[in-house]
Amino acid sequence: MHTNMNFPAPFSVLGFAASFGGLAVCLLAMLVAAAIRKTKFVRILLRLVAGAAAAYGLMLVGFSLASHQVVLGRGQEKYFCEIDCHLAYSVVETKAIPVGDSTQLLITIKTRFDEATISPQRPKDLPLTPNVRDLYLVDSQNTRYDLDESSGRSLSTPLRPGESYTTTLSFQVPKQARGL
Repeated sequence: MHTNMNFPAPFSVLGFAASFGGLAVCLLAMLVAAAIRKTKFVRILLRLVAGAAAAYGLMLVGFSLASHQVVLGRGQEKYFCEIDCHLAYSVVETKAIPVGDSTQLLITIKTRFDEATISPQRPKDLPLTPNVRDLYLVDSQNTRYDLDESSGRSLSTPLRPGESYTTTLSFQVPKQARGL
């Protein structure tokens, strides 16, 4: 399964919530300790917060370095984690239309709510509204081409488990662009 996460989503959310909660408790304890003039306790808590922030930063950099880019073929699905379920995206069709000195590239993608990835706590018929996605096209020279327009269903259309739809994306690229 190709996914946008390299760590299980529920653990990522729990880790983030625990970090935020721990930080809030430490800051509150530091305020109380400072108010009653317990400077040694404030310094200990400050070191604890700094150590946790450093560990978080190291994990963030470590997971980023461990990840890698994967180019998928037509029809292969890329999963995006929505915490308690996954949406799968795949390219189903591409079409290039010459327009003067450029090419209009039409890419049809399929969005599918994979019912096999639903958390046991999630109601089975509850619709899911996809998170916002940044869409752009990149060539082999790392030139980025922004989306001109889209047609068909909006990528923010809610889906129920097992449902899918297609969206056609239009990009204007120079004729000499390669490795799109």
